[in-house]
Amino acid sequence: MANPPDEPTEDARRAPSAGARLYDSLAFLGGLILAVMTGAVFLQVVLRYLGLTGIDGLEEVPRFLFVWLVMVGAAAAMWRHEHTVLDYFLNRFGPIGRSLISIVTNGLGIWLFAYLIYLSFTLVPNAGLQTSAGLGLTLDWVFLSVPVGSALIIAPMLRNIYFDAMRLWRKLS
Repeated sequence: MANPPDEPTEDARRAPSAGARLYDSLAFLGGLILAVMTGAVFLQVVLRYLGLTGIDGLEEVPRFLFVWLVMVGAAAAMWRHEHTVLDYFLNRFGPIGRSLISIVTNGLGIWLFAYLIYLSFTLVPNAGLQTSAGLGLTLDWVFLSVPVGSALIIAPMLRNIYFDAMRLWRKLS
């Protein structure tokens, strides 16, 4: 059962870990990226509404930053357990079943993101051979978001597996 709102949990009494600070800063970075994207789109709309030509390359900024926003935001959400979960069936299991399912799903997620990192060894260098039309940036900076974000997502998944395994160990022993 959850603690009453006025009673701090054990986690709330401890200082935030280095991981919590890192992923909180990633959430802040995601907010900054979203603000820059919004500003770029707003400026383009205003310029076009006024009948002026847009700034060359500015339409690429939100497109390129969106990939980074998704990966950084997904990592921050994974650390905070804020991803959407269909837990109807999960809640039909007991604590042991829930821990086992969590270990399996996190393990499959780690496999998926590790595979994305593996594919990025080919994707990122090839993207470096291309440049964007407006900004003239090499596209490896855009595609680098996939392995960086994947690595940032794997870390909380490993942490989830560790805590679920410890919970399972306590239940079984």
